[in-house]
Amino acid sequence: MIELEHVTKKYGSITALSDVSFRAENRRTVGLLGRNGAGKTTALNLMTGYMPPDSGRVLVDGMDMMTHARECKRRIGYLPERPPLYDEMTVREYLNFVCDLKEVVRKDRKAHTDEITEMCALTDVRDRLIGHLSKGYRQRVGIAQALCGNPELIILDEPTVGLDPMQVVEIREMIRELGKDHTVLFSSHILTEVQQLCSTAVILNVGRMIRTVDLTGEGSDTVTLRVSVAGKPKDILPGVRSIEGIRKTETLSSGDPGVTELRLTCAKKTTRGRVTDQLFHLFAAMDAPIRMLAPEADSLEDVFLHATEREDDVP
Repeated sequence: MIELEHVTKKYGSITALSDVSFRAENRRTVGLLGRNGAGKTTALNLMTGYMPPDSGRVLVDGMDMMTHARECKRRIGYLPERPPLYDEMTVREYLNFVCDLKEVVRKDRKAHTDEITEMCALTDVRDRLIGHLSKGYRQRVGIAQALCGNPELIILDEPTVGLDPMQVVEIREMIRELGKDHTVLFSSHILTEVQQLCSTAVILNVGRMIRTVDLTGEGSDTVTLRVSVAGKPKDILPGVRSIEGIRKTETLSSGDPGVTELRLTCAKKTTRGRVTDQLFHLFAAMDAPIRMLAPEADSLEDVFLHATEREDDVP
């Protein structure tokens, strides 16, 4: 749907983005993660055509933003960090104004704006002045204007910043619903938010893309298991290592000398069935009670901190 190809952007002597490449696929929700100053907002400004890259390309549905700007921008709805609202307009007036800018067919406009106000829970306030609305409602109006014209791609810059906890929950639920029918790309420095909402996280640090994280698990052919089983390692390990599909075995410290703690990296599929089933059969045959057997995955926080700390160490 949208792709950055080796994009670099400088502001004078400061490099905001350096050779950044990533892609957001159709109907996927992608989170752009990074510390303050990592280049997130610059990346969004390039993707929306607000400014050109110094080098590289921004592609929307395969079209270059610089040579097919009008066609590309028709496909994009954008919520900047500060929503572009007019306080003296009512919500209804403002959405009609945005529909004018986006050239929505006039005969379809009422049904279109009614659908958007209902989707964004703005029906009860659509005749109120925007300047009289709370910050949470103003953020909803900002998202509503991004939906005018029914764009395929929704880009949101820090959509929950400054909201109270209840408003954050409401906006996150709205983003989750949008992701069912749109490609959604949003920037955030809130790791739990990205983990909850996104299928992919792109991590930026000091203007460079340092990692793409698949949050669905679909892109990996392995799974990590944490195992706690009664028995000594010398008795447990030979059998475990003989199981097809176990690629790595790590023995962990245990507070009980009669219990073996393991971390296993396993193939998701084997010719002999699931690794978990094989482990159950093995331990049952050994009369070794299982205390715990559960999948283990690094949190996005662990991945983010490890990636950015390692990058900071590079001279």
